[in-house]
Amino acid sequence: MAEKRNIFLVGPMGAGKSTIGRQLAQTLGMEFLDSDSVIEERAGAEIDWIFDVEGEEGFRKREERILNELTQNHGIVLSTGGGSVLSKDNRNVLSARGIVIYLETTVDKQFERTQRDKKRPLLKTEDPRKILEELAKIRNPLYEEIADITIHTDEQSAKVVANQIIDMIDNLQ
Repeated sequence: MAEKRNIFLVGPMGAGKSTIGRQLAQTLGMEFLDSDSVIEERAGAEIDWIFDVEGEEGFRKREERILNELTQNHGIVLSTGGGSVLSKDNRNVLSARGIVIYLETTVDKQFERTQRDKKRPLLKTEDPRKILEELAKIRNPLYEEIADITIHTDEQSAKVVANQIIDMIDNLQ
């Protein structure tokens, strides 16, 4: 049943949205899309460059347009950017057009997974752990608000999480 509906993955950076999304799409025989990758492809530039030139506000406007467009597809698994839930329009679109899965993770695990990644503009700071904690306070309630399913990803493989998601979606219907 899961493959008949759109599946949207939300959660903080480092939760595994892209990795789990690819696994989920492959298992279900669905198309996988990553909103950040689509933004980069269309802009012809990486996200950190967009942040540098347009600021976070400019990036969020691009993100809103892309999410509105991508969520109109059918039968997709979509990995969203960690901050996409900041926009009420994005939250409404995601809730209305598919099953929203919140991939929950701890700040410790996020820090571990992102500390060597140089392509995360919000973490280019003296204290990235502090930034992750601040983002969690703001964003975690928004992920929870729109989630149909919440799954903790810290100590599980992408394959295990993907299979749990499929079981949970089948139980929803």
